[in-house]
Amino acid sequence: MVKIITDCTSDLSTEMYQQLDIEVIPLYVTIGGKTYQDGVDLTMEELYQKIQQFGELPKSSAVSPAVMLEHFKKHYDKGDDVLFMGIGGQLSSTYQTARLAASEFPSNRVRVVDSQNLSTGIGLLLLKAAKFRDQGDDLETIVNKVEKIVPFVRTQFAINTLEYLHKGGRCSGTARIFGTWLKIKPIITVIEGQLYVAKKPRGKFTVALEVLLDYLRADKDRVDEDCLFITHSLATEDAQYLRAKIQEIVKVKQIYETQASGVISTHCGPRTIGILYIVNK
Repeated sequence: MVKIITDCTSDLSTEMYQQLDIEVIPLYVTIGGKTYQDGVDLTMEELYQKIQQFGELPKSSAVSPAVMLEHFKKHYDKGDDVLFMGIGGQLSSTYQTARLAASEFPSNRVRVVDSQNLSTGIGLLLLKAAKFRDQGDDLETIVNKVEKIVPFVRTQFAINTLEYLHKGGRCSGTARIFGTWLKIKPIITVIEGQLYVAKKPRGKFTVALEVLLDYLRADKDRVDEDCLFITHSLATEDAQYLRAKIQEIVKVKQIYETQASGVISTHCGPRTIGILYIVNK
């Protein structure tokens, strides 16, 4: 048995984690002098309420190696192999923490994969890992298959405000355009594990949504047919709009809509929305 573990930034729904038998480790969000476990004692909606209440942006942090070790050990002790895959190594210390914890176990029993991604960019890889596990693949085979898919995940988000990304220092290029951010609705992409401002459409947010759809149109003949994600932070109406448009562009078995975790929302802000999918080689 291979136990798959992730962190809360992978942004799947609670039901999906349960159906896929994936364990979720909550990361931490600190605001107003108090630290919360993301998704356990703080929801995304509550996070934005606290931002209004305290007038400050929250800070996120990873779990300690000891906490990670504890999660790995309980499954190792039961005889299960463990695969951990969470937020990308260049975006958070979580990956290095997981590697440190994994070093306490035989390398053929506990493995850590760098998703080089965030949000449901990780979620897409988790779905593949669970599929491989359920068809009977062993840990090494799952790791090898998933690592080959990592470069083919496409993650594009439209951001309504640059304030969160800029102050969080997580995205290259935000400082250069922050001075004129008022009418810019930037498109953030993940390239080789890092966040970049890929395009800078101006005007209404619907213009940015069309840019997201243009990315999908460019890839429409290569999109993996299993599924596609629309993931957002307080952008339900935008998600409905995108879903209708996506159905006109590509044929996939499932379009999932999920909400961004508190940690992801901490760095992207309200009305952020993305289209995420895997392309075939």
